[in-house]
Amino acid sequence: MGSNAPALIIAGTHSGCGKTTVTLALMAALSDRGLTVQPFKSGPDFIDPTLHRLVTGKVSRNLDVRMCGAAYVERLFSSHAPLEGISIIEGAMGLFDGGNGSAARLAALLGIPVILVVDVRSAAESVAAVVRGFETLDPRVRVAGVLLNRVASQRHRDMITEAVTQYCQAEIIGAIPRDDSISLPSRHLGLHMGAEVALNRKRFVELVEDNLYLELLPEIAANRFCESGTGFVEPEVQQNRPCVRLGVARDEAFCFYYQDNLDMLAEAGAEIVFFSPLHDTTLPEDLDGLYLGGGYPELYGQQLSRNSTMREAVRKFSRAGKAVYAECGGFMYLCRGIIDPDGNTFPMAGVYPVIATMEKRLRRLGYREVILQDETLLGCPGSLCYGHEFHYSEIEEMPPEIKRVYTLDDGRSEGYLVGNTLAGYVHLHWGRTPQAAGNFVDLMQKCQTQNT
Repeated sequence: MGSNAPALIIAGTHSGCGKTTVTLALMAALSDRGLTVQPFKSGPDFIDPTLHRLVTGKVSRNLDVRMCGAAYVERLFSSHAPLEGISIIEGAMGLFDGGNGSAARLAALLGIPVILVVDVRSAAESVAAVVRGFETLDPRVRVAGVLLNRVASQRHRDMITEAVTQYCQAEIIGAIPRDDSISLPSRHLGLHMGAEVALNRKRFVELVEDNLYLELLPEIAANRFCESGTGFVEPEVQQNRPCVRLGVARDEAFCFYYQDNLDMLAEAGAEIVFFSPLHDTTLPEDLDGLYLGGGYPELYGQQLSRNSTMREAVRKFSRAGKAVYAECGGFMYLCRGIIDPDGNTFPMAGVYPVIATMEKRLRRLGYREVILQDETLLGCPGSLCYGHEFHYSEIEEMPPEIKRVYTLDDGRSEGYLVGNTLAGYVHLHWGRTPQAAGNFVDLMQKCQTQNT
């Protein structure tokens, strides 16, 4: 592993240009050629990394400068990028979208060349103007190759190629024809998770092998440059022996987790024990804490509601004063109930006396800074945490007697504390605040001592 490992960023001109499909096809084809392919995702997305893992068999990590900070991103990339092989990083939205969290910012920080995916369905020679704009907008970002997507014919490809060759520096590395058979299913929060998708891997690989100069990619990936020249040194990681058992909800309804957060908890001394609020009837034995991540509880409302023994077990665990942390979908599960888009109400764990209602329109989206106002399992008052918010549900007004322990940078008060149960809508990444994992483990230890 190393900071100079070969790597490419697969970025798009805009959302919906076919970037994820192209990325998966490239990962599959390069893997089938015998290369070690390490996937990454630019931005805070939980879904695309599961698709990456489906294709490569490897955990895909989020590289988000805005949420995690430049130093953490450099360290994370260097720790997991193979020197013998290739790292493929899928961008988010358009190349320059997202400010400090954009794929462009990541490319400049790590000196990684960009392959620009352009949807050419409704254009020909004008594609050259688009490519020229992307390759000249920021001199720190090197667009090294262009991949034309949804090409109609050989004549269409030739027209675009001639114009791009005349006016642009970037080389066209391939052109993929329109093919609806490789489209990926989606829903309100984006594409389906990897565990739910049956990819036609053979067709993906065929499209890439037949229409791309695939042999150029390792050469482009090896030609990196680094503007910052930070030359960071990998810190020593001390692995603590497990001292607490942390139950992590993981199934079809609860599937939004940053692997780095789980790794930090393990390094801090937590034994991670996965369980399913959907399929298990009760909690694993001898747990010291619970972590309920986001996901799709609204899609499984009836099944979660019918599992009354699990709902009661979670409620009793919280009321016993043990450490519980929940985000977004996990927070919804801890509410009194969930109302789905059809108006059906499904009882949930009832830790919080409010109902979460699914709306037809997006309620919140964006990066968030969290300022702690009280001592919590995340840290002490005045501490900052960083994350992202993306949800269609809205809760009823929380009663004033329920304590709010943090303030968001947009002025809202959140972080609802009941005993030692902390929940809210923001998905936090602890890249900038690894001490949060240690604080969580410390609280579990404290609760462990009090109950012995």
